[in-house]
Amino acid sequence: MKDESKLLLIYIDGMVRLQSIEDNVLKPLIFNGLPQGIDKIESLAEMFRCEWLPLTNVKTEETLEGLINHILQGSLAILVDGNVSSLITQVQNYEMRSIEEPKKESTLRGSKEGFVENIRTNTSLIRRRIIHPNLKMESFKIGKYTQTEVVLAYMQGVADEQVLLKVRTKLNKIDLDGVIDSAYIEEWIENSSFSIFSQIQNTERPDITVASLLEGKVALITNGTPFALILPITLWSGLQSADDYFERFVFVLLTRWIRYVMAFISLALPAIYVALSTFHPEMIPSNLMIGIATARESSPFPTVVEVFLMMFIFDGLQEAGVHLPNRLGPVVSIIGALVIGQAAVEAGIISTPIIIVISLTGVAAYTIPTYSLTLPFRFIRYLLLFLSGFLGFVGFTSGVIVLLIHLVMLESFGTPYLSPVAPFDGVRIKDLIIRYPFWVRNGQKKKGRA
Repeated sequence: MKDESKLLLIYIDGMVRLQSIEDNVLKPLIFNGLPQGIDKIESLAEMFRCEWLPLTNVKTEETLEGLINHILQGSLAILVDGNVSSLITQVQNYEMRSIEEPKKESTLRGSKEGFVENIRTNTSLIRRRIIHPNLKMESFKIGKYTQTEVVLAYMQGVADEQVLLKVRTKLNKIDLDGVIDSAYIEEWIENSSFSIFSQIQNTERPDITVASLLEGKVALITNGTPFALILPITLWSGLQSADDYFERFVFVLLTRWIRYVMAFISLALPAIYVALSTFHPEMIPSNLMIGIATARESSPFPTVVEVFLMMFIFDGLQEAGVHLPNRLGPVVSIIGALVIGQAAVEAGIISTPIIIVISLTGVAAYTIPTYSLTLPFRFIRYLLLFLSGFLGFVGFTSGVIVLLIHLVMLESFGTPYLSPVAPFDGVRIKDLIIRYPFWVRNGQKKKGRA
């Protein structure tokens, strides 16, 4: 046996638990040394089977590339002079944010836990809610330089195998230098990248993710981002809130239809107002039309220009509120809208009915639960406004028809985007119109108390 055996420990400072290395590796070596008969042991793995060091999650690595990848991910590498293999043990210690209430998708009732940037925490939040062996999670490494871990989660026997095959194929074809956020994955795997409508839902709520998995959908969890991707989805997924399934079904009927009406108002109200007041004033009651004409008497701009200016200012204030610090954002948005609106009316630049229309449109947009759905609605709002400003209701109707054609042709991983409305599904559309009690949805009769 040699007098000395040289060992090399390799790790990245700041990514490992130094206390674990000191207690489980350095102290046993310093005070006890290597065990007798180590020269007769052929591999490092056998050394640990002989309980040389009290470490768990230990595996051997034969290649230099694999060794480097493990070290960069925060593992500890142990090399022994004269041994061709290396030992890898997991002693990661990342600084991460604690679990907090979701800020983007807040609810009045339900779980207050939200995803964080650590993928292991996120997968554990799902496994805590689904305690069944059919919950499967497959890991992928994406990004040439970042080697970002992406987990594909689904319920075996519930999820569509064709959807799973498509997702796996697209994930394996991703060729990126780095994945910083789940948005990189979303743009790469969705069917129609040039569509303004997202075919993948993003959520920061574990309960929504779990409910989607139980419905047969698929979830993608990306390391480093607190949002999970859910697919396939439909247009109506963005108009449904988690509170719809946490509150009593009787009240959900009213709130859901309020949301649908407000979504249509946010999309079409400015265009309808311009078309009516400019091209079709005979459709407006006489007294109301006289009031609108009187209010616009001092305005120097056409109605379509007035509406465009106010919409542009409102959206600008909204963006300012998003990017300013949390304490200043709402203040600037509210005060800015009040001051600018009042000053514009007093100066005679904008008429009072325009302020009412744009304010109602903005409030209606905030009733849409999913922020990613408000973005295409905002874009369409401008298109319909210009079509109505030049062609009246002919332009508005043409724009709506083109929009419906696009939505009918759009798919999300084989699922029609307007399903179950088009194509019509009499069973699934029930949950779209009203929210049935859970005991009805499961096909069971409610049993009375004994």
